[in-house]
Amino acid sequence: MPTMLSKSRILAARQCSKRLWLEVNRPELRVVTPDIQRRFDQGHRLNDVVHHLLPDGHLITSDVTLGSALALTKRHLARQPRTPLFEGTFSRHRVLVRADILQGSGHGWRLTEVKSSTRVKPYHLDDCAVQAWVIGEAGYPVSQTVLAHVDTGFTYRGNGDYQGLLRHVDVSERIQPLMEQVPAWVTTGLDVLAGDEPDIAMGSQCTSPFGCPFIPYCSPEPTEYPVSLLPNAGKVVNALLADGIDDVRDIPEGWLTRPRLERVRVATVTGKPYVARELADYLAGLAYPRYYLDFESIQFAVPIWADTHPYEQLPFQWSCQVEEGAELLHEEAFLDDSGRAPMRACAERLIAKLGDSGPILTYSPFERQVIRALGRRYPDLGQSLDALAERIVDLLPVIRQHYYHPAMRGSFSIKAVLPTVAPGSTYDGLDVKDGVAAQVAFEEAIDPATDASRRNEIRQSLLTYCALDTLAMVQLVRFLSNPAPFDKTDTQ
Repeated sequence: MPTMLSKSRILAARQCSKRLWLEVNRPELRVVTPDIQRRFDQGHRLNDVVHHLLPDGHLITSDVTLGSALALTKRHLARQPRTPLFEGTFSRHRVLVRADILQGSGHGWRLTEVKSSTRVKPYHLDDCAVQAWVIGEAGYPVSQTVLAHVDTGFTYRGNGDYQGLLRHVDVSERIQPLMEQVPAWVTTGLDVLAGDEPDIAMGSQCTSPFGCPFIPYCSPEPTEYPVSLLPNAGKVVNALLADGIDDVRDIPEGWLTRPRLERVRVATVTGKPYVARELADYLAGLAYPRYYLDFESIQFAVPIWADTHPYEQLPFQWSCQVEEGAELLHEEAFLDDSGRAPMRACAERLIAKLGDSGPILTYSPFERQVIRALGRRYPDLGQSLDALAERIVDLLPVIRQHYYHPAMRGSFSIKAVLPTVAPGSTYDGLDVKDGVAAQVAFEEAIDPATDASRRNEIRQSLLTYCALDTLAMVQLVRFLSNPAPFDKTDTQ
């Protein structure tokens, strides 16, 4: 059987022909990150809700053969054209598509594509154009194409009531000119698959309109300090590469005009950290008690708790290292893995444990945003929560401005900074290593199908991970409060 294209394969080719070739010929090279996998899972959950919203609809299940799916689709559309069909399967011109929803409407067919995004994006129109073209070529002319995306203004009231979750946008006119281009897209895709692996250099297509799972394969053998590690400097990096400079150590003195980038260059060339002389005084001057705070939160495309919105940041865990004085440290922590909405208990425990005075140290603006949002959610706690937010001292901009170690390799994340101030301290051995992994673990923990033993195992992993984030801040402040943390010869 000749190789078939699909909607996703055509979109892959639209992004990069090499990606299409690899998708078909070297799928084992794909690297699906936890973040990408979670987005897939959210999409599946959204489709389940859509099916629930249209209880009369009929589903062509994925466990049947292609031939059966095509036959079942044809039979359903002939017998029950007005009944919504989920995953209707169509094939023409060596292109296979499965439509999210198709049903008869007037003198044609209404196609609805469901997306977990919060707005219509340009590549969604390509997606719809391919679907509508193939379905039309198969003998079912599409008279209306609708893109249904998540409406962030929706408030879930509970009890499985998701009416209003999706906003329906008619894109029929917008895809019409694109449909005329689909035959050329198909020809291009088939030509790519008929040839050898395309030789295409990495570029913006690797991340736009979405990240490619073949980036690790396509990435060239890096120099020890590639210019791509320069922080927040995309245009600068492109200009350097255009000049044939691919290693930070080869950047001529005076080439970089932004002070932060120049600090990265000098530290990389000399192998010595940059520590601004005023940093130690600032950190040592922070009053006691000090509260080092870190949140873990979760977002759902399909809300699961009443009075929440799609993609709302909902805190379920925090760790706080309380430093009463030099070497006087203890942890307060919160984690609600019961499956109930954790936000109220999270807020109340914060108020109870973070005292009335002393700086609350964080390593991003996120904690302040979460506390402010909790105050808006619970007006009776608003005054106390606002008082906490006012005490926050964000260490991230302080470190960005005053510290850099070549081992950070352009990153100012706490995970990159920690090993430079506390050698041997890393996240490598943890079951939960980052925020996305924490979300995935939390979802498993609150799943009713998860047994008590596994839930407790996850709980301990989450507590360990979140505590390390706050301990890292303690170690960072203590180390850099030393007037000469790397000996005076190492400061700049």
